[in-house]
Amino acid sequence: MVDQVTSEKHYRHRRKFIKAASAVLSVSTIQQFAKAAEKKNGASTVNGKRTNAEKLTSFQDITTYNNYYEFGTSKSSPSRLAPKFLVTEPWSVTVEGLVRNPGVFSVDDLKKIGRLVERVYRMRCVEGWSMVIPWLGFPLNALMKKVEPTGSAKFVEFITLADSSMMPEVGAINPVLDWPYREGLRIDEASNPLTLLAFGLYGKELLPQNGAPFRLVVPWKYGFKSAKSLVKIRFIENMPITSWVKANPKEYGFYSNVNPNVPHRRWSQATERRIGDVGLFSPKRKTLMFNGYEEEVAHMYTGMNLKHFF
Repeated sequence: MVDQVTSEKHYRHRRKFIKAASAVLSVSTIQQFAKAAEKKNGASTVNGKRTNAEKLTSFQDITTYNNYYEFGTSKSSPSRLAPKFLVTEPWSVTVEGLVRNPGVFSVDDLKKIGRLVERVYRMRCVEGWSMVIPWLGFPLNALMKKVEPTGSAKFVEFITLADSSMMPEVGAINPVLDWPYREGLRIDEASNPLTLLAFGLYGKELLPQNGAPFRLVVPWKYGFKSAKSLVKIRFIENMPITSWVKANPKEYGFYSNVNPNVPHRRWSQATERRIGDVGLFSPKRKTLMFNGYEEEVAHMYTGMNLKHFF
């Protein structure tokens, strides 16, 4: 199941983002996205398959309930501090390593590489809560086709901004993590059509607290795998040491696929709390294998012991 689309009153588009996206996505197409999202009790058709609709998490919740530890560990810290301090213009990302066409790309350069599409994905946090988010971006494999990884490239490492002048926790005496934040994917995971470079959500450009100006989105993995505010993408031969694996390898594995059968040492992964569900006693939802994207991604892990490779 790839997309779920339902109504949401905040689904409007700022003119600035429409103008920036128009080179690769027409205004009329963006407006069609909005109309589709405003159909009550609707469903979407993806690759000829009809999917059930899920209620989108509100724009308010998505932009105020965040994990972005460079700005603090409370859920409200990113929305309070990131808009004040994070400067996202100008911005560029360096693509390097085992590729035939390395380079430095501005945000505008990137938007010309792939056609922006809307993807409505579930997002599951390892802490046991979840959202349904309408992202706007393009599959990472479009960038990969441009830079052409060599046959020696087996992994992709993602490195995010670490600037103590903008990010209070980066310069902290006792930082949460060893900055900069690093994540990684196997090359086939990075190539999977579901893996997204996202520039916006709800048809608007990303806000700083959500990882502006662009971020990774890997919907079948726990949310911390989707690195924010990228500044470097490296194609490498050996598995990278990611930030959470380095911090606590017993609790966080490289793969971090959503798996209800493998509990985290502090949180069961069998169920989840959907942000926005009304009421203190709203029932939890059963967590789906690979966050509901088993059909699209399970083939990449055939024969692997997912309890060992967690």
